[in-house]
Amino acid sequence: MGVFRHWRYSRENMEALIEEGRIIQTKPGGVPQYKRYLDEMPGVPCSDAWDDIRPINSQAQERLGYPTQKPVALLERILNASSNPGDTVLDPFCGCGTTVHAAQKLGRRWIGIDVTHLAIGLIEKRLRDAYRDMPEQLVFITHGVPQDLEGARNLARRGRDNSAHYFEFEKWALALIGAQPGNLSKRGADKGIDGNIWFGPKHEGRAIVSVKAGDNVGVAQIRDLRGVIEREGAQVGIFLTLTEPTKPMVTEAAGAGQYQLAGFPAVPRIQIVTIEEALSLRDRAHRLPAARNDTFKRAAAEVDSTAQGTLF
Repeated sequence: MGVFRHWRYSRENMEALIEEGRIIQTKPGGVPQYKRYLDEMPGVPCSDAWDDIRPINSQAQERLGYPTQKPVALLERILNASSNPGDTVLDPFCGCGTTVHAAQKLGRRWIGIDVTHLAIGLIEKRLRDAYRDMPEQLVFITHGVPQDLEGARNLARRGRDNSAHYFEFEKWALALIGAQPGNLSKRGADKGIDGNIWFGPKHEGRAIVSVKAGDNVGVAQIRDLRGVIEREGAQVGIFLTLTEPTKPMVTEAAGAGQYQLAGFPAVPRIQIVTIEEALSLRDRAHRLPAARNDTFKRAAAEVDSTAQGTLF
């Protein structure tokens, strides 16, 4: 190479490096340089101050509307730094499910725990929305929430002895049909508004949901719901009941007439939906024109990503 000084390798090693293309010379007679590749460099250790991951703002695509939501990228970095694909990740206070979402995305097994049915319902929806184009990659089992009518009755029975369980039944039932709890961040009487569903192209329509977990339901409750939607200026009322409605209730609901949004078919103004129907049909159990169906916003769809190497 025309240079006889500054070599730190034996001639044999240098010839081997030249053969491998590891030695470069920028100009004739210049000192040879060793070629390094980025994927072979250890890089700079990550510090304890991460300012390159921005918090979720009001316009962020991944924002679901949950008060304490963290960016998925933040949890991905934590999991990549502390686990390998196939490891099990536990989040005992999983909230809106960012950790389990990141774990699923990175090929980890996961366990998420939360005390409220509202959070669990959101996580189920979040994961199904994110993997709507790859449903075969998403397999999970939810424990501790009603899976059938008997499970719903058991949760309702617990609520008769403990009001906290009653409100959990209410939140669980609302999540079945895609309704947002009407008293999500407030205390006190709900004024007959257990939940809301917003609908219409500009979200101008409102359906008020009344949840009934008791064994005895009657026509007076249908009249009460009709009065609530008239008082609130809502367009539709949904009576979500654990117990089958009576014939007078069905007649009273039909007597409320129909509501029609311009450009859409008319729908019953008062709709009776049973928990059994909601378990089977979910948000298709009610009829609303251009329903938003987003108690919380829809998670962006995931795509296949490249596999991660092992941590160690």
